[in-house]
Amino acid sequence: MAVQRRDGGPEAHVPVIVIGAGACGLTAALAARDAGADVMVLERDPVPSGSTSLSAGYIPACGTRWQRADGAEDSAERMLGDIQRKNHGEGDPALGLALCVASAATLEWLADAHDQPFVLETGFRYPGHTAHRMHSHPEKTGSALVGSLAAAVERAGADIVCDAAVRDLIADAEGRVIGVAIERPDGAVDEIGCEALVLACNGYGGNPEMVRAHIPEMADALYFGHTGNRGDAVAWGAELGAAVSQMGSYQGHGSVAHPHGVLISWALMMEGGVQVNTDGRRFSNEHAGYSEQALKVLAQPGRIAWNVYDRRLHEMGLGQEDYRRAVEMGAIREVPDLASLAALIGCAEAPLAETLGHAAQAAAGRTGDPFRRDFTTAPALVAPPFYAVKVTGALFHTQGGLAVDTSARVLTPEGAPLPNLFAGGGAAVGLSGSGVEGYLSGNGLLTAVTLGRIAGQGAARLAMETA
Repeated sequence: MAVQRRDGGPEAHVPVIVIGAGACGLTAALAARDAGADVMVLERDPVPSGSTSLSAGYIPACGTRWQRADGAEDSAERMLGDIQRKNHGEGDPALGLALCVASAATLEWLADAHDQPFVLETGFRYPGHTAHRMHSHPEKTGSALVGSLAAAVERAGADIVCDAAVRDLIADAEGRVIGVAIERPDGAVDEIGCEALVLACNGYGGNPEMVRAHIPEMADALYFGHTGNRGDAVAWGAELGAAVSQMGSYQGHGSVAHPHGVLISWALMMEGGVQVNTDGRRFSNEHAGYSEQALKVLAQPGRIAWNVYDRRLHEMGLGQEDYRRAVEMGAIREVPDLASLAALIGCAEAPLAETLGHAAQAAAGRTGDPFRRDFTTAPALVAPPFYAVKVTGALFHTQGGLAVDTSARVLTPEGAPLPNLFAGGGAAVGLSGSGVEGYLSGNGLLTAVTLGRIAGQGAARLAMETA
């Protein structure tokens, strides 16, 4: 992957090119089309997917009509406060506020202009959120979100070209991107010119060398992201003179079914479940955040843990497609009593009984928790049968990337925008600070969708001005 320097662009030409057909790229394409520009989305895979398709598909937004219908009180300031509290003030507050302000209008535009269905999750709150603000496709999967957005892009008249891996950017002497070179599955290389380019392609979680360099603690962990996330956007941007920011930031997850590789919703922990190691003992505050929980799970014997819960939570889990898939794959185990649960985990019965007994006492408000979890926010685990799933910690996606402003323009180290380059989603720096603990649930799709719209609008305006 490189930047070719030349004076003239390719003969084939489209005003706006978007690299990547995940939530960011597809939203950018819709925004560019609505602004009046012709746009082409280039996707390396046979079908649109990206990291979005591997996620639960929840988009945080504040002040939406879905919140108002539910009576949920929220604001951009409140949402930004939650984001900055989780990242310990390390996120860019100006960028964060801009995205929070834009979040409601973005989702309502997608719904009204492009028939995107959204529902508000009111059954639980993810760690760190002080309001019900998670919106999703009714199927509650990232793949359903991507599929719906891709259909909308096609209806809008934008081209999605799959099996088109962008190998090089083409730029003039001033650093203006004037086209891209794409490689097809048969090895043929095509070139397409453009007036503006949106990088919506990836982070670098699928690049072992970059992971080892920037987040060495996850170098040997399961990678649960898209294998195409090789850091191309960062490499191209850096070669064009862009700044990169917070490259050690990432989203982990402490609840991926092992060895099945299915995401198990953290709602099970938020609503009363516990996570124990192979000794039958809890080892953390499960409510602190599922991102940093990845490291805590990986620190346990065998680098695994067990999620333990009851029938109430099992039935709640069945409302999500990923959980139903885990059931079908045999990852979710039902046991009739405590002795059977201990045998499944491979621990002695006594410490497990002590663990569950403490959780029940804490839920009743009769004792505190050494890990400072507040158990009184959910019902205690009730009588058997118990349910359990063996999980491991994983790297989901990186949050560091190209520095951008509130217009999604890619910036130089001096803070000046590059001539016609925009970025969002995994290509751009996120709102999660410098490490793993700063990730607030939904940060990835918040930046993907809102920055995607902003980038698409800006790219269309620039393309039409310079055409």
